[in-house]
Formats: sequence, structure tokens, C-alpha cells
Amino acid sequence: MSLAQSGLHQQQAQLDQLKNSTEQRLATLLQKLAEAESRLVSVNALGARLVEQAQLNPDEFSFSQPAEVEQDAAQSANDLSQYNVVSRIEIMLDDLEDKEKQLSALESILMSHHITEESALAGRPIEAGWLSSYYGIRTDPFTGKPTMHKGLDFAGAEGEPVVATGAGIVTWAASRYGYGELVEIDHGNGLVTRYGHNKSLNVKIGDVVTKGQAIALMGNTGRSTGAHVHYEVIRQGQPQDPLPFVYRD
Repeated sequence: MSLAQSGLHQQQAQLDQLKNSTEQRLATLLQKLAEAESRLVSVNALGARLVEQAQLNPDEFSFSQPAEVEQDAAQSANDLSQYNVVSRIEIMLDDLEDKEKQLSALESILMSHHITEESALAGRPIEAGWLSSYYGIRTDPFTGKPTMHKGLDFAGAEGEPVVATGAGIVTWAASRYGYGELVEIDHGNGLVTRYGHNKSLNVKIGDVVTKGQAIALMGNTGRSTGAHVHYEVIRQGQPQDPLPFVYRD
């Protein structure tokens, strides 16, 4: 092989490597764009439902207005390679930030009008059953290793009602990895409860629920060894021991 041919082969190899690297970066950016779009769709759906619940004028909010970039998000990778994908992601994230601020305002309105008196957490998340596992370090039933258990487990018969321990707004009602069928309720002031491993759900995102309302049926979905509800209390994003709330008067 001549020196010239060797140089051409080397240049071609470098070009191929650059092309592969560029395609990988683009694929990563496209994934982030898709994730941002999915999150925006969820925020829009929740916001629109909360506006309806609060009986407010939807024109005062922007949940029904698509982001400037949503229209093109379904284009192929070849089409998107001609755009500044990073800029598109930034636009969508700015839109998300704005709409999440609107959600916060809506939460305040709903809390003050509907559920302030009932929002304090108290009692068990079940009508019938028993406390089977406590908050704290325990032996993981799947791995046999010490693991932090971030909630309480209440066992019982499959199909028993799972109830909200305080009034609030449903912010999640679907399957989530590890939790199985999960209900998450925002009680305001940074307080959130989660109810996992349900057989089926009685609520949907955006529902305003009252204390003691049946929100699901006990089940064995997700990472579970038997019929029970995994109950978590989160304050300002940090897991709390739910036991003091369970025995609160």
C-alpha cells in the first residue's frame, strides 16, 4: 500500500469515528428531547385537570398551549440533525419551568379552597390488615442484603381498600418501577405520600382526594413478595418515618 493510500485510509477511519461519535451524541440528545417532551405532556395534562378542578379560567394558564418545539419532536433523526437540538431542549425546559410554576400556584389555590382542613396526615393507609415491616434498615427479601426501607408495609388480603391518609392532589396514578401500581398524593407544604404495589387504582392524576377515601385496592404488583401496601411519607423531597403520622391523633 502506498503512503498516499495509507493516508487516505487513516483519514477515512477518522471520519468514520467522528461520524459515529456525532451520531451517538445526537442519539443521546434526541433521547433527552423525547424525555422532556414526555414530561411536558404529563405536566400539561395535570395542569389542565387542576384548572378544571379549581373551576378557573383556562385562558389564564398555558397548559393547553403546546410548546414551540413539540410539533417537530416526532421528526426523524436525519431531519433533527439539521437543527440545533440543544437549543430545542433548552426551549422545552424553559416551558416546563414556567408550567411547573403555574402548577405550584394551582396547588396553593386548591389547597386553600378544598382541602386545607383535611390535609394533615394521620392514620393507616388501609381499612383492614396489619403492619408487617417498619421504616429503616432491613434485610432485602430479594437480595438478602441490608437495605434502607423508606416506608412502612401494611399486609392484608388482596383487594382490600387502600385509603388516603390525608387530603391532597393525585400527582401520580400509574405503574412505576419497583412500586408496581402506585398512587402519589401531594398534600401541600412539601408533604407527599406514596401507596405502592396496588392491584388496581381508583384515582387518576389531578384528582382531589379526601382523607379516608379509597384510592386503590391492595395488591402484589412490582417488587413485592405478597399482598400489601408500601406506604411512604416524603417531606421536602426527603423520606420520613411514617409511623409518627400513623399514630397521630
